Amino acid sequence: MQIFSKDKTYNFMGKSLPFIIFSLMLIIASYVFLGTKGLNYGIDFSGGTIVQVKYEGNAPIQKMRDQIVVNPMFANASITEFGAPDEVVIRFMNTSDSVKEDLGDIVSGLLKGTGTFEIRRVDIVGPKVGGELREKGIMAMIISIIAILIYITIRFEWRFAVASIIALVHDISIAMGALALFEIDVNLDILAALLTLLGYSLNDTIIVFDRIREEVKNSKSFDLFEIINFSISKTLTRTLLTSLTTFFVVLTLWMFGGEIIHGFGFTLLVGIIIGTYSSIFVASPLLKWLKFNVEDYKKKEAMKEKRRIDKEKMRAQYEQGIV
Repeated sequence: MQIFSKDKTYNFMGKSLPFIIFSLMLIIASYVFLGTKGLNYGIDFSGGTIVQVKYEGNAPIQKMRDQIVVNPMFANASITEFGAPDEVVIRFMNTSDSVKEDLGDIVSGLLKGTGTFEIRRVDIVGPKVGGELREKGIMAMIISIIAILIYITIRFEWRFAVASIIALVHDISIAMGALALFEIDVNLDILAALLTLLGYSLNDTIIVFDRIREEVKNSKSFDLFEIINFSISKTLTRTLLTSLTTFFVVLTLWMFGGEIIHGFGFTLLVGIIIGTYSSIFVASPLLKWLKFNVEDYKKKEAMKEKRRIDKEKMRAQYEQGIV
């Protein structure tokens, strides 16, 4: 399926400056939200307890609040809807100190008289465990970025690697800004979505860079922007089809997957849009700003090819007994 003409080259780089400015504005806004609102860490990272309660009919949230604060353990508890008016979650920072103490039974006792309900889930994470999970999650992202930097440097050239990492930081920053803006609980599911976003965004960028590298080798032109425009135009249909297919799958997951994976789906939706956009309008123009030189690269590749041919000749001569 070919959406865009194979013979037409679009002038993406000629319009790159407004998009770079737009990206900078998004990143600044993201860091403002992160600095002012902060990330809303779920119990996976902050520690605490979640109790999920389902009612027959709409949950009487105000009545629940009035009755549950009687117990000091629930003094600062928050009670919010969980995907539907008949289902709520109770979040509080305290955890049960005794393994014999059943928090489900305690909550059931406190909510007597509020209606017919059932306790569907009780999740408990200690503050020490939550802190360790948060540290390990940050470490996982840092290690992933370092591994990506090494991989692209080996496969391409250091300027490609730096451009890819800047694009990844761009994508993650905007995704985290969106999480802060909409006050979505950051838990292990969100961490998994951010790591998935790293891989997805990198995949898009690598495909574009691979085509740019091939065109640099084969094209007679020494104009980097001309080569980038041609390369992006040739991969545009593939990029759009892949992104749209993934987007609609994740959109379905976000809309109908339930409240538990709502944050995961939202993060991926933002990531797919930003990741596709950055591979074209962020990563590629950075090659020019990082002083990537087509002529120098052609010379390096020619020298590599010459050394390879020389080695093959020497090997052939050795096998024939000439050397």
